[in-house]
Amino acid sequence: MIPPAPGTVPSKRPITVTVLAVLFILTGIGGLATHLTDFKTREDFLVALVRLLAIVAGAFMLRGHNWARWLAIAWIAFHVAISFLNSIQQAAVHALILILFAIVLFRPPANAYFRSVRFHAASH
Repeated sequence: MIPPAPGTVPSKRPITVTVLAVLFILTGIGGLATHLTDFKTREDFLVALVRLLAIVAGAFMLRGHNWARWLAIAWIAFHVAISFLNSIQQAAVHALILILFAIVLFRPPANAYFRSVRFHAASH
């Protein structure tokens, strides 16, 4: 695909990207809120860091940063991997969520949004 010409208006953010970004932000905030009361061990710090990454991914997806959608995919892929420690069923559910997120974040409208925002910013 050909990138948009410099100075063109960025592509409008698809509603699906907005919904996923907000979902990541809310999930991260909710997770931080529940884990900050138990902040005693190194593992608690790592859990908080993972929750913070969800917030970062969501916030920067709203701003159209391409790396943020990759962070979001990595975040849910990490959850697929650690779900295997609990059960195959939990891992399967997380894998299904990963597939759905990847479809939403890499469909042509999302690709156009992330590409146009990047090229629009670079032209200024």
